[in-house]
Amino acid sequence: MIYIGTAGFSYQDWKGAFYPEKQDKKYMLEYYSCRFPVVEVNSTWHALPSPKAILSMARRTSPEFQFIIKAYKGLTHKYRDNEEDFKGFREILRPMEDHGKLACVLAQFPWGFKNSDINRAYLRRFRARLPSQDIVVEFRNEDWICDETLELLRELSLGFCCVDEPRLKGLVKPHVILTGDIGYVRFHGRNYETWWDRQRQSWERYDYLYGEDELSEWVPGLQSLDDDAQRTYAIFNNHYRGKAPRNAAMLAGMVPTERIVPLHCEEMPMSLWEED
Repeated sequence: MIYIGTAGFSYQDWKGAFYPEKQDKKYMLEYYSCRFPVVEVNSTWHALPSPKAILSMARRTSPEFQFIIKAYKGLTHKYRDNEEDFKGFREILRPMEDHGKLACVLAQFPWGFKNSDINRAYLRRFRARLPSQDIVVEFRNEDWICDETLELLRELSLGFCCVDEPRLKGLVKPHVILTGDIGYVRFHGRNYETWWDRQRQSWERYDYLYGEDELSEWVPGLQSLDDDAQRTYAIFNNHYRGKAPRNAAMLAGMVPTERIVPLHCEEMPMSLWEED
């Protein structure tokens, strides 16, 4: 089955584009979970929240709703002396695991994390420090896309994150690859002009709205992943001004209904939409 959702949900600039204009921020998760069956929590990359905050998220959603937790940057952008970061990250996973809502961990490595003996060894250490969790690895550097890498991912039971991003030299191309039980596609947009421009704000990289023709290119690949994976996730990271949920809904309309995970949520009362 295919779960379709977005990377993050708590965006003020989604008001009027996805959320009602007067949406109370305290209830954004409840509103979101009535429209999508999964969310990728990106805030955990920037800082480790308290387990209590993660427990609150688990309790505020239906039993079937799933969370993908993005690995903290101390795990994916720092490769030594990070045992305490791993310990803290394992602690925030526990509430999701206890509630049966942890879809997987997403480990997004930067472009500078290149295919080398040292970095392959780090992937082994990464798996050893999170031995029981389902993990999907996203590479940003195309050098990783080779048989040796795929064999290593399969050996370590690590999933491969397929990506849609600008077709720029050195970036990962739109491969359809399955190395474990989980299929995963992450849509970053195709904003060529801003991707490497360090003078721009970070959100400008993901300011992109897919057209139906662009998303339709991925439908056969998603169905191919779904044929062999236990579950497949299609996550939109083009979050600026609500473009991600708009494209997520668009993709959901292109995939056969029987392949999409249905929602199990009652509609929110109108009183929870409005700010105090």
